[in-house]
Amino acid sequence: MIRLFSAFALVGLGTFLFQIAGQHPEKAWQAYLVNFLLWSAVAQGGFLFSVVLHITKARWGKPLQSVAESFAAFFPLSFLLFLFLFLGKEHVFPWLNGDVHGRADWLNLPFLFGRDAAGLALLYGLGLAYLYNASRLKRSNPEASAGDTSLPQTRSVPDLKQLELYQKRTNVFAVLYIMAFAFVLTLVAFDLVMSMQPLWVSTLFGAYVFVKAFYIGLAALIILANLIYISRGSASGLTPSQFHDAGKLFFAFGLLWADFFYCQLLVIWYGNITEETSYIIQRTMISPWNTLAWTVFILSFVIPFLILLNKSVKTKPRFMIGLCSLVFVGIWLEHYLLLSPALNPNAHSIPISIADVLITLGFLALMAITLRFALARFPELIPVKQREVK
Repeated sequence: MIRLFSAFALVGLGTFLFQIAGQHPEKAWQAYLVNFLLWSAVAQGGFLFSVVLHITKARWGKPLQSVAESFAAFFPLSFLLFLFLFLGKEHVFPWLNGDVHGRADWLNLPFLFGRDAAGLALLYGLGLAYLYNASRLKRSNPEASAGDTSLPQTRSVPDLKQLELYQKRTNVFAVLYIMAFAFVLTLVAFDLVMSMQPLWVSTLFGAYVFVKAFYIGLAALIILANLIYISRGSASGLTPSQFHDAGKLFFAFGLLWADFFYCQLLVIWYGNITEETSYIIQRTMISPWNTLAWTVFILSFVIPFLILLNKSVKTKPRFMIGLCSLVFVGIWLEHYLLLSPALNPNAHSIPISIADVLITLGFLALMAITLRFALARFPELIPVKQREVK
Protein backbone atom coordinates (compact mmCIF):
# COMPACT_ATOMS: atom_id res chain seq x y z
CA MET A 1 0.00 0.00 0.00
CA ILE A 2 2.85 2.41 0.79
CA ARG A 3 4.17 1.92 -2.74
CA LEU A 4 0.80 2.81 -4.19
CA PHE A 5 0.59 6.02 -2.16
CA SER A 6 4.18 6.87 -3.08
CA ALA A 7 3.22 6.48 -6.74
CA PHE A 8 0.22 8.78 -6.21
CA ALA A 9 2.47 11.36 -4.55
CA LEU A 10 4.91 11.27 -7.47
CA VAL A 11 2.09 11.54 -10.01
CA GLY A 12 0.66 14.52 -8.15
CA LEU A 13 4.06 16.20 -7.96
CA GLY A 14 4.75 15.53 -11.62
CA THR A 15 1.36 16.96 -12.64
CA PHE A 16 1.94 20.06 -10.51
CA LEU A 17 5.40 20.70 -12.00
CA PHE A 18 4.14 20.02 -15.54
CA GLN A 19 1.37 22.57 -15.14
CA ILE A 20 3.71 25.16 -13.66
CA ALA A 21 5.94 24.84 -16.71
CA GLY A 22 2.97 25.11 -19.07
CA GLN A 23 0.87 28.02 -20.28
CA HIS A 24 -1.41 28.15 -17.24
CA PRO A 25 0.67 27.88 -14.05
CA GLU A 26 -2.12 29.68 -12.17
CA LYS A 27 -4.26 26.52 -12.41
CA ALA A 28 -1.56 24.47 -10.68
CA TRP A 29 -1.25 26.99 -7.86
CA GLN A 30 -5.03 27.19 -7.48
CA ALA A 31 -5.20 23.41 -7.03
CA TYR A 32 -2.27 23.63 -4.62
CA LEU A 33 -4.00 26.27 -2.48
CA VAL A 34 -7.28 24.34 -2.41
CA ASN A 35 -5.56 21.15 -1.29
CA PHE A 36 -3.32 22.87 1.22
CA LEU A 37 -6.38 24.35 2.93
CA LEU A 38 -8.32 21.08 2.75
CA TRP A 39 -5.69 18.64 4.03
CA SER A 40 -4.35 21.01 6.67
CA ALA A 41 -7.91 21.35 7.99
CA VAL A 42 -8.23 17.56 8.02
CA ALA A 43 -5.12 17.23 10.21
CA GLN A 44 -6.07 20.14 12.48
CA GLY A 45 -9.68 19.01 12.89
CA GLY A 46 -8.88 15.32 13.27
CA PHE A 47 -6.35 16.03 16.00
CA LEU A 48 -8.85 18.32 17.74
CA PHE A 49 -11.00 15.27 18.51
CA SER A 50 -8.34 13.96 20.91
CA VAL A 51 -8.04 17.35 22.60
CA VAL A 52 -11.81 17.70 23.01
CA LEU A 53 -12.09 14.22 24.54
CA HIS A 54 -9.33 15.05 26.99
CA ILE A 55 -10.87 18.37 28.03
CA THR A 56 -14.35 16.88 28.46
CA LYS A 57 -12.95 13.79 30.25
CA ALA A 58 -14.96 11.58 27.90
CA ARG A 59 -14.11 7.90 28.26
CA TRP A 60 -16.25 6.48 25.46
CA GLY A 61 -13.76 7.38 22.71
CA LYS A 62 -10.44 6.27 24.21
CA PRO A 63 -9.45 4.07 21.21
CA LEU A 64 -10.60 6.77 18.78
CA GLN A 65 -8.62 9.35 20.73
CA SER A 66 -5.41 7.45 20.06
CA VAL A 67 -6.19 7.27 16.34
CA ALA A 68 -6.95 11.01 16.24
CA GLU A 69 -3.49 11.82 17.61
CA SER A 70 -1.87 10.30 14.52
CA PHE A 71 -3.02 13.32 12.47
CA ALA A 72 -0.33 15.38 14.20
CA ALA A 73 2.16 13.70 11.84
CA PHE A 74 0.90 15.99 9.06
CA PHE A 75 1.59 19.19 11.04
CA PRO A 76 5.25 19.68 10.00
CA LEU A 77 4.43 18.91 6.37
CA SER A 78 1.50 21.34 6.43
CA PHE A 79 3.78 24.10 7.69
CA LEU A 80 6.31 23.45 4.91
CA LEU A 81 3.53 23.39 2.31
CA PHE A 82 2.38 26.80 3.51
CA LEU A 83 5.88 28.26 3.15
CA PHE A 84 6.12 26.80 -0.36
CA LEU A 85 2.92 28.66 -1.26
CA PHE A 86 4.97 31.88 -1.26
CA LEU A 87 6.50 30.83 -4.59
CA GLY A 88 3.07 31.02 -6.21
CA LYS A 89 2.08 34.35 -4.72
CA GLU A 90 1.57 35.96 -8.13
CA HIS A 91 -1.05 33.36 -9.00
CA VAL A 92 -3.01 32.94 -5.76
CA PHE A 93 -3.45 36.55 -4.64
CA PRO A 94 -5.42 38.49 -7.28
CA TRP A 95 -5.18 41.67 -5.18
CA LEU A 96 -1.38 41.67 -5.26
CA ASN A 97 -1.01 44.29 -7.99
CA GLY A 98 -4.44 45.85 -7.69
CA ASP A 99 -6.56 48.06 -5.48
CA VAL A 100 -7.05 46.63 -1.98
CA HIS A 101 -9.55 49.37 -1.06
CA GLY A 102 -7.68 50.93 1.84
CA ARG A 103 -6.47 47.63 3.33
CA ALA A 104 -2.84 47.91 2.26
CA ASP A 105 -1.61 47.75 5.86
CA TRP A 106 -3.26 44.36 6.27
CA LEU A 107 -3.04 42.93 2.76
CA ASN A 108 0.67 42.98 2.07
CA LEU A 109 2.66 39.81 1.49
CA PRO A 110 5.41 40.08 4.12
CA PHE A 111 2.91 40.77 6.89
CA LEU A 112 0.41 38.17 5.60
CA PHE A 113 2.91 35.32 5.34
CA GLY A 114 4.61 36.38 8.54
CA ARG A 115 1.47 36.34 10.68
CA ASP A 116 0.08 33.18 9.10
CA ALA A 117 3.38 31.34 9.49
CA ALA A 118 3.58 32.46 13.11
CA GLY A 119 -0.02 31.37 13.69
CA LEU A 120 0.48 27.94 12.15
CA ALA A 121 3.74 27.47 14.05
CA LEU A 122 1.91 28.33 17.28
CA LEU A 123 -0.99 25.98 16.53
CA TYR A 124 1.22 23.07 15.54
CA GLY A 125 3.65 23.70 18.38
CA LEU A 126 0.83 23.58 20.93
CA GLY A 127 -0.56 20.45 19.30
CA LEU A 128 2.79 18.65 19.42
CA ALA A 129 3.38 19.81 23.01
CA TYR A 130 -0.04 18.41 23.97
CA LEU A 131 0.75 15.15 22.18
CA TYR A 132 4.14 14.80 23.87
CA ASN A 133 2.75 15.27 27.38
CA ALA A 134 -0.34 13.14 26.69
CA SER A 135 1.89 10.34 25.40
CA ARG A 136 4.17 10.54 28.44
CA LEU A 137 1.10 10.50 30.67
CA LYS A 138 -0.24 7.37 28.96
CA ARG A 139 3.10 5.60 29.13
CA SER A 140 3.60 6.49 32.78
CA ASN A 141 0.00 5.66 33.72
CA PRO A 142 -1.36 3.15 31.16
CA GLU A 143 -4.26 2.28 33.48
CA ALA A 144 -5.80 5.73 33.09
CA SER A 145 -8.78 6.12 30.81
CA ALA A 146 -9.10 8.93 28.31
CA GLY A 147 -9.63 12.11 30.25
CA ASP A 148 -9.36 10.31 33.60
CA THR A 149 -7.77 12.62 36.15
CA SER A 150 -7.43 10.03 38.89
CA LEU A 151 -3.92 8.92 39.79
CA PRO A 152 -2.97 5.46 41.06
CA GLN A 153 -2.31 5.45 44.78
CA THR A 154 0.15 2.56 44.52
CA ARG A 155 2.86 4.73 42.96
CA SER A 156 5.72 6.28 44.87
CA VAL A 157 5.69 10.01 45.63
CA PRO A 158 8.19 10.93 42.83
CA ASP A 159 6.13 8.94 40.31
CA LEU A 160 2.92 10.63 41.41
CA LYS A 161 4.51 14.07 41.13
CA GLN A 162 5.70 13.25 37.61
CA LEU A 163 2.22 12.09 36.61
CA GLU A 164 0.67 15.22 38.09
CA LEU A 165 3.13 17.33 36.11
CA TYR A 166 2.25 15.56 32.85
CA GLN A 167 -1.44 15.95 33.64
CA LYS A 168 -1.20 19.67 34.28
CA ARG A 169 0.83 20.23 31.15
CA THR A 170 -1.57 18.16 29.05
CA ASN A 171 -4.55 20.11 30.39
CA VAL A 172 -2.89 23.46 29.71
CA PHE A 173 -1.78 22.59 26.19
CA ALA A 174 -5.21 21.12 25.40
CA VAL A 175 -6.95 24.39 26.31
CA LEU A 176 -4.37 26.44 24.44
CA TYR A 177 -4.69 24.26 21.33
CA ILE A 178 -8.45 24.77 21.23
CA MET A 179 -8.04 28.54 21.55
CA ALA A 180 -5.31 28.60 18.90
CA PHE A 181 -7.42 26.36 16.64
CA ALA A 182 -10.24 28.91 16.55
CA PHE A 183 -7.94 31.93 16.23
CA VAL A 184 -5.45 30.59 13.66
CA LEU A 185 -8.05 29.01 11.37
CA THR A 186 -9.97 32.28 11.43
CA LEU A 187 -6.80 34.18 10.52
CA VAL A 188 -5.94 31.78 7.69
CA ALA A 189 -9.53 31.92 6.41
CA PHE A 190 -9.43 35.72 6.28
CA ASP A 191 -5.99 35.82 4.62
CA LEU A 192 -6.14 32.92 2.15
CA VAL A 193 -9.84 32.82 1.28
CA MET A 194 -11.69 36.03 2.14
CA SER A 195 -8.87 38.25 0.88
CA MET A 196 -9.39 36.94 -2.66
CA GLN A 197 -12.19 39.52 -2.87
CA PRO A 198 -11.03 42.37 -0.59
CA LEU A 199 -14.40 44.13 -0.63
CA TRP A 200 -16.20 41.15 0.90
CA VAL A 201 -16.18 40.92 4.70
CA SER A 202 -17.93 38.47 7.00
CA THR A 203 -17.24 38.29 10.72
CA LEU A 204 -18.85 34.83 10.82
CA PHE A 205 -16.60 33.37 8.14
CA GLY A 206 -13.87 32.33 10.59
CA ALA A 207 -16.31 30.30 12.70
CA TYR A 208 -17.72 28.74 9.54
CA VAL A 209 -14.22 27.61 8.54
CA PHE A 210 -13.08 26.13 11.85
CA VAL A 211 -16.39 24.29 12.33
CA LYS A 212 -15.94 22.90 8.82
CA ALA A 213 -12.39 21.82 9.75
CA PHE A 214 -13.69 19.77 12.68
CA TYR A 215 -16.46 18.34 10.47
CA ILE A 216 -14.02 17.13 7.83
CA GLY A 217 -11.54 16.06 10.52
CA LEU A 218 -14.22 13.81 12.02
CA ALA A 219 -14.86 12.35 8.56
CA ALA A 220 -11.16 11.52 8.21
CA LEU A 221 -11.04 10.04 11.70
CA ILE A 222 -14.05 7.81 11.01
CA ILE A 223 -12.47 6.59 7.77
CA LEU A 224 -9.14 5.80 9.43
CA ALA A 225 -10.71 4.13 12.47
CA ASN A 226 -12.97 2.00 10.27
CA LEU A 227 -10.01 0.91 8.15
CA ILE A 228 -8.22 -0.18 11.33
CA TYR A 229 -11.35 -2.01 12.47
CA ILE A 230 -11.71 -3.80 9.12
CA SER A 231 -8.06 -4.81 9.30
CA ARG A 232 -7.94 -5.93 12.94
CA GLY A 233 -11.54 -6.66 13.87
CA SER A 234 -12.43 -6.86 17.54
CA ALA A 235 -8.71 -7.04 18.44
CA SER A 236 -8.52 -3.33 17.68
CA GLY A 237 -10.53 -2.50 20.79
CA LEU A 238 -12.97 -0.52 18.65
CA THR A 239 -16.63 -1.33 19.15
CA PRO A 240 -19.86 -0.59 17.24
CA SER A 241 -21.04 1.65 20.07
CA GLN A 242 -17.97 3.88 19.64
CA PHE A 243 -18.58 4.13 15.91
CA HIS A 244 -22.21 4.97 16.63
CA ASP A 245 -21.20 7.78 18.99
CA ALA A 246 -18.62 9.10 16.51
CA GLY A 247 -21.28 9.00 13.80
CA LYS A 248 -23.65 11.04 15.95
CA LEU A 249 -20.92 13.63 16.54
CA PHE A 250 -20.21 13.72 12.81
CA PHE A 251 -23.93 14.19 12.13
CA ALA A 252 -24.12 17.02 14.68
CA PHE A 253 -21.23 18.97 13.19
CA GLY A 254 -22.64 18.50 9.72
CA LEU A 255 -25.75 20.27 10.98
CA LEU A 256 -23.67 22.95 12.69
CA TRP A 257 -21.61 23.60 9.55
CA ALA A 258 -24.80 23.99 7.50
CA ASP A 259 -26.28 26.23 10.20
CA PHE A 260 -23.28 28.57 10.09
CA PHE A 261 -23.63 28.79 6.33
CA TYR A 262 -27.34 29.60 6.66
CA CYS A 263 -26.78 32.24 9.37
CA GLN A 264 -24.10 33.91 7.25
CA LEU A 265 -26.31 33.83 4.17
CA LEU A 266 -29.32 35.20 6.07
CA VAL A 267 -27.45 38.19 7.51
CA ILE A 268 -25.94 39.09 4.14
CA TRP A 269 -29.28 38.69 2.38
CA TYR A 270 -31.17 40.95 4.77
CA GLY A 271 -28.35 43.48 4.95
CA ASN A 272 -28.43 43.76 1.16
CA ILE A 273 -25.07 45.53 0.95
CA THR A 274 -23.70 45.34 -2.58
CA GLU A 275 -20.16 44.34 -1.60
CA GLU A 276 -21.52 41.42 0.44
CA THR A 277 -24.44 40.22 -1.67
CA SER A 278 -22.37 40.13 -4.86
CA TYR A 279 -20.15 37.46 -3.29
CA ILE A 280 -23.14 35.22 -2.50
CA ILE A 281 -25.00 35.89 -5.75
CA GLN A 282 -21.96 35.02 -7.85
CA ARG A 283 -21.50 31.65 -6.11
CA THR A 284 -25.11 30.55 -5.73
CA MET A 285 -27.10 32.10 -8.59
CA ILE A 286 -24.77 32.68 -11.54
CA SER A 287 -23.66 29.92 -13.91
CA PRO A 288 -21.47 27.86 -13.71
CA TRP A 289 -21.00 28.37 -9.97
CA ASN A 290 -24.65 27.78 -9.04
CA THR A 291 -24.38 24.18 -10.25
CA LEU A 292 -21.27 23.69 -8.13
CA ALA A 293 -23.00 25.25 -5.11
CA TRP A 294 -25.90 22.81 -5.32
CA THR A 295 -23.47 19.90 -5.73
CA VAL A 296 -21.61 20.95 -2.59
CA PHE A 297 -24.86 21.33 -0.64
CA ILE A 298 -26.14 17.90 -1.68
CA LEU A 299 -22.87 16.00 -1.13
CA SER A 300 -21.82 17.67 2.11
CA PHE A 301 -25.18 18.08 3.83
CA VAL A 302 -28.31 16.62 2.22
CA ILE A 303 -27.05 13.08 1.63
CA PRO A 304 -25.22 12.75 5.01
CA PHE A 305 -28.23 14.24 6.82
CA LEU A 306 -30.73 11.82 5.31
CA ILE A 307 -28.53 8.75 5.67
CA LEU A 308 -27.27 9.40 9.21
CA LEU A 309 -30.82 9.64 10.50
CA ASN A 310 -30.64 5.86 10.41
CA LYS A 311 -29.07 4.50 13.60
CA SER A 312 -27.62 1.26 12.23
CA VAL A 313 -25.76 2.95 9.36
CA LYS A 314 -23.28 4.53 11.77
CA THR A 315 -21.99 1.10 12.83
CA LYS A 316 -21.34 -0.23 9.31
CA PRO A 317 -17.63 0.40 8.56
CA ARG A 318 -17.64 0.14 4.77
CA PHE A 319 -20.79 2.21 4.43
CA MET A 320 -19.40 4.96 6.67
CA ILE A 321 -16.13 5.00 4.74
CA GLY A 322 -18.11 5.60 1.55
CA LEU A 323 -20.30 8.27 3.13
CA CYS A 324 -17.37 10.16 4.68
CA SER A 325 -15.51 9.96 1.36
CA LEU A 326 -18.54 11.55 -0.29
CA VAL A 327 -18.39 14.40 2.24
CA PHE A 328 -14.70 14.77 1.43
CA VAL A 329 -15.52 15.28 -2.23
CA GLY A 330 -18.18 17.83 -1.30
CA ILE A 331 -15.85 19.87 0.92
CA TRP A 332 -13.11 19.68 -1.73
CA LEU A 333 -15.56 21.17 -4.24
CA GLU A 334 -16.63 23.74 -1.63
CA HIS A 335 -13.06 25.06 -1.52
CA TYR A 336 -13.17 25.52 -5.29
CA LEU A 337 -16.51 27.28 -4.93
CA LEU A 338 -15.02 29.77 -2.45
CA LEU A 339 -11.81 30.43 -4.39
CA SER A 340 -12.38 29.87 -8.10
CA PRO A 341 -14.81 32.74 -8.87
CA ALA A 342 -12.17 35.21 -7.65
CA LEU A 343 -9.27 33.45 -9.36
CA ASN A 344 -11.24 32.71 -12.57
CA PRO A 345 -13.61 35.68 -12.95
CA ASN A 346 -14.28 35.04 -16.66
CA ALA A 347 -14.84 31.28 -16.46
CA HIS A 348 -17.77 29.89 -18.48
CA SER A 349 -17.44 26.40 -16.99
CA ILE A 350 -16.26 24.98 -13.70
CA PRO A 351 -12.43 25.12 -13.95
CA ILE A 352 -11.73 21.64 -12.57
CA SER A 353 -9.66 19.32 -14.75
CA ILE A 354 -7.97 15.93 -14.51
CA ALA A 355 -4.84 17.78 -13.39
CA ASP A 356 -6.70 19.05 -10.31
CA VAL A 357 -7.74 15.49 -9.48
CA LEU A 358 -4.19 14.18 -9.86
CA ILE A 359 -2.75 16.95 -7.67
CA THR A 360 -5.43 16.14 -5.08
CA LEU A 361 -4.43 12.46 -5.19
CA GLY A 362 -0.87 13.59 -4.52
CA PHE A 363 -1.97 15.45 -1.39
CA LEU A 364 -4.10 12.47 -0.32
CA ALA A 365 -1.03 10.29 -0.68
CA LEU A 366 1.04 12.64 1.48
CA MET A 367 -1.61 12.47 4.20
CA ALA A 368 -1.77 8.67 3.98
CA ILE A 369 2.02 8.32 4.10
CA THR A 370 2.34 10.56 7.17
CA LEU A 371 -0.45 8.65 8.93
CA ARG A 372 1.18 5.34 8.04
CA PHE A 373 4.49 6.62 9.39
CA ALA A 374 2.88 7.78 12.65
CA LEU A 375 1.03 4.51 13.22
CA ALA A 376 4.16 2.47 12.44
CA ARG A 377 6.55 4.63 14.46
CA PHE A 378 4.21 5.00 17.45
CA PRO A 379 2.24 1.73 17.78
CA GLU A 380 0.50 3.04 20.90
CA LEU A 381 -1.64 5.17 18.54
CA ILE A 382 -3.23 1.98 17.21
CA PRO A 383 -6.00 0.87 19.58
CA VAL A 384 -5.46 -2.67 20.85
CA LYS A 385 -7.98 -4.54 22.94
CA GLN A 386 -5.29 -6.26 24.99
CA ARG A 387 -4.16 -2.91 26.40
CA GLU A 388 -7.46 -2.30 28.14
CA VAL A 389 -7.44 -2.98 31.88
CA LYS A 390 -9.93 -5.60 32.99
